[in-house]
Amino acid sequence: MKFGVLVNEGPFTHQASDSAYHFTKAALEKGHQVLRVFFYYDGVNNANKLSEPQSDDRNLVKMWGELAEEHNLDLVVCVAAALRRGIKDEILADGFRISGLGQLIELGMAADRTVVFGD
Repeated sequence: MKFGVLVNEGPFTHQASDSAYHFTKAALEKGHQVLRVFFYYDGVNNANKLSEPQSDDRNLVKMWGELAEEHNLDLVVCVAAALRRGIKDEILADGFRISGLGQLIELGMAADRTVVFGD
């Protein structure tokens, strides 16, 4: 199955980012294809390399980057949502790239299922 994943919430205020990460990881481990993970609204905060969680807390920004590297996963951050939140190329974490909403539309057309995490 070909999945698209849409993440609409940030990594520290909502369970959606954790759920999206674990869903994506499990789907890949089961042999499914994840065409792209698209970060929209506050979900773009998952790509902010300046975030520094406490040492005893999970680091979702780093975890997403490692998953992308391991599985050649396309992590796309919405340019408009990112700029509204002060996220530019200079503070984009490893594994993420900035692009437009066309990437989300393309994902919806190519995927068998698009799974949305967060409002």
